[in-house]
Amino acid sequence: MAHEVAEGQPEHGPVVVLVGPPGAGKSTIGRVLAERLGTTYRDTDADIEAAQGRAISDIFVEDGEPYFRELERAAVRAALAEHPGVLSLGGGSIMDEGTREALLGRPVVFLDVGLSTAVHRVGLDAPRPLLAVNPRQRWRELMERRRPLYTQVARAVVATDDRTPQDVADQVLDVLELRKV
Repeated sequence: MAHEVAEGQPEHGPVVVLVGPPGAGKSTIGRVLAERLGTTYRDTDADIEAAQGRAISDIFVEDGEPYFRELERAAVRAALAEHPGVLSLGGGSIMDEGTREALLGRPVVFLDVGLSTAVHRVGLDAPRPLLAVNPRQRWRELMERRRPLYTQVARAVVATDDRTPQDVADQVLDVLELRKV
């Protein structure tokens, strides 16, 4: 299905890019959006895990965060260049200045979520390396640093608290002015 290209948007690449913290619903909402738009869904965290043959939490533990961030940077660049569907980026990918620059002019939506909802969705025992110790405090700290960056790269901000994935997907489609299938 062909999509109209908005002025100032790169001609190639994803029709929607989702950014946000762990627990925002990027994967779930991304799949709903892809289905509604009749396209495919891709997640850069899944790309990294598939290429490395191990979980992101294992990469963090075995090789460290700097190594993971290099993998993430490359995965984001590849996905932005190759993937025409709906793309979800890992929560920390926007910390990289080059990634933020690559997102300019693209149909990026920041899926925002409050702490209590994120904790409920992610769970405190989930394998999230940056949330391993004192998850609530770490999540707050991460969001203090990341929120301005999510906002910087996003064309729109959509809250996901207390909403169904279908409702959030509807709003994403509306704010990006994409026709529903």
